[in-house]
Amino acid sequence: MFLGVNIDHVATLRNARGGAEPDPIHAAQICEECGVSSITTHLREDRRHIKDKDVRSLVKILKTNLNLEMAVTDEMQKIALELKPHSVCLVPEKREEVTTEGGLDVKGQLSKITKFVSPLVDAGILVSLFIDPTEEQVIASSKTGAQFIELHTGHYSLVYGTLEEDEAFNHLKDSAELAQNLGLRVNAGHGLNYHNVSRMHEIDGLYELNIGHSIISKAVFTGLDSAVNEMMRLVK
Repeated sequence: MFLGVNIDHVATLRNARGGAEPDPIHAAQICEECGVSSITTHLREDRRHIKDKDVRSLVKILKTNLNLEMAVTDEMQKIALELKPHSVCLVPEKREEVTTEGGLDVKGQLSKITKFVSPLVDAGILVSLFIDPTEEQVIASSKTGAQFIELHTGHYSLVYGTLEEDEAFNHLKDSAELAQNLGLRVNAGHGLNYHNVSRMHEIDGLYELNIGHSIISKAVFTGLDSAVNEMMRLVK
């Protein structure tokens, strides 16, 4: 199981003052030096954290994989086809949300998403769909041509340590098994931290965990390299 690090919140801190620090590109380089498998960044419609120039710089300098999270819009598809990151993860997006809440409704938008995925795959880009861990969304995802899904671990993370934990975890485990039986590879992420990440080892075949906020939060106190290395130890 690999670790991908989301650097969006380094850019959030930078944008709070409107200057150049802290530099998300430098953050990505530190993560890369620690041996992470990918750098994830979400280019939102409102550009609230990562900017276009950041993504263009990352494409040029990264030696590890760049995973671009993006909404299912013509603008984002055009950017992805121009820059050709290693992978893209299609996510729902609302301007009013603080962070991505809930998975993509693939079942309800099957035709649209299938058409959206096709040119990305043809361009050699790996495509992942960020979905809630439900049977109907997994089955729909397997019909789109995407090679990966990323299971939304937000509910599991929220109820970790409560009586609802096992039920939420079993939804993830069952969805991962179904997806793999349907020929999909499986990533997971959202809300994972240094405590609740441990149970991900109980899910067979998980390829990569994408984690951002908890790593950047810990880095404020320990430094980014230390925070990344500790999470890598837990993931491996």
